[in-house]
Amino acid sequence: MEDFFEKMVGIIVLQIVLIILNAIFSSAEISVISMNETKIKQMAEEGDRRAEKAVLLLEKPAKFLEAIQAAVTFAGLLSGAFVAVYFAELAKSAVMEVFAGKMIASEQVIYGVSVIVVTLILTYVNLLFGEILPKRAAMSKSEDDAFKMIGILFLVAKLFAPLAGLLHISSNIFLRIVGINPEEEQEVVTEEEIRMMLAEGKEQGTIQKEESKLIQNVFEFNDTTAEQVSTRRRDLVCLNLEDDAQEWEKTIRECRFSHFPIIDSNQEDVVGILDTKDYFRSEDKSKEYVMKNAVDDPYFVPENMKANILFAHMKKVRIYFAVVLDEYGGMSGIVTLHDLVEALVGELEEEEMPAKPEDIKKIKEDVWRIQGCAQLDEVSEALGVEFPEVFDTFSGFVWDAIGRVPAEGEKFSLEVNDLKIDVKNIENHMVDYAIVRKVKKRGSDEADI
Repeated sequence: MEDFFEKMVGIIVLQIVLIILNAIFSSAEISVISMNETKIKQMAEEGDRRAEKAVLLLEKPAKFLEAIQAAVTFAGLLSGAFVAVYFAELAKSAVMEVFAGKMIASEQVIYGVSVIVVTLILTYVNLLFGEILPKRAAMSKSEDDAFKMIGILFLVAKLFAPLAGLLHISSNIFLRIVGINPEEEQEVVTEEEIRMMLAEGKEQGTIQKEESKLIQNVFEFNDTTAEQVSTRRRDLVCLNLEDDAQEWEKTIRECRFSHFPIIDSNQEDVVGILDTKDYFRSEDKSKEYVMKNAVDDPYFVPENMKANILFAHMKKVRIYFAVVLDEYGGMSGIVTLHDLVEALVGELEEEEMPAKPEDIKKIKEDVWRIQGCAQLDEVSEALGVEFPEVFDTFSGFVWDAIGRVPAEGEKFSLEVNDLKIDVKNIENHMVDYAIVRKVKKRGSDEADI
């Protein structure tokens, strides 16, 4: 009887030891994988011995996990080979003794049932105390707690490395037999899977709509062409090489873009890109000087160039403005870095600009508010007054009437062509706007607006 109890205690102790080992291996698997690799490497560089061992494990996580799994499997085999068999034998003996003389089944059947029952009980205990609870506990542990296990984990990984290596080689052989290349790198997560996860995350509220849209844009960006993000030719404002300097200045001041394509007489070929920053820094606005000092060579790209490739190249060579060419070599549009960024992050909200006032606005009977850039023929039609045909804009007409270039911010009045013109502001030496009245005897109509 004493031998029986000694053997019973020994088997129970063995089972407890195996569960503890299983628990250590299972928690280690989670702890090591959850470590901050960057932090661990920094600590290793500072001379921390445990961190150095952790780095060795993290450098080849697959081999480490294979070794740990081999250890867990080994512990399970020991439990089945000794503990389960012994307890099954005890269970069989107890059943035989209770039902002595009343044979309910053969001895072999009773033993087989006992093995199954005992194995199920031990499996439950091993899973609960040897894997589930240790892994959940490891998830909440700090890195300091994980560090305490590094030494024994490193030892276990070394001890079971030969077994893990043998299993690795064996599995590779069988995979090759069935036509699978184990060395071929598999895509861990596909684009479609990421899109599905994004959709699910957005639906559950774990991913914000803006975040989801940004990631979607990254995928779509690689499939987008330069043509698709370009500003089309019909929407562009260009400078004609045949126009004079005054016409260029007028266009530049009225449109206020940062860059202007310069085209030749056939309206198709781009000969340069005018940078307005350089233009306005120059006191000399002659075409010869501007072409030499404020115009860059155009950067041409084909319509089918992928947006991601174009973006990377424009950043590398520090180019803001690209001319998109069609298959015949003509300009189909332009692309800026701003356009490419918007394709990635969505439309950029710019500071709301005040609405541009109408060029000609009738305030009341025989009184108008007229912008300096208003076309003179349109002013003539609106007011029913004839103007000299030598001027294009209302501002040019005022210049001629006063016989000088007005000063910045100047205000003045004049009467010409049966009109009283009250210039309210001069901006960039041009008439910003003026209040224009037909000259009449009624004084009430002469009041300033």
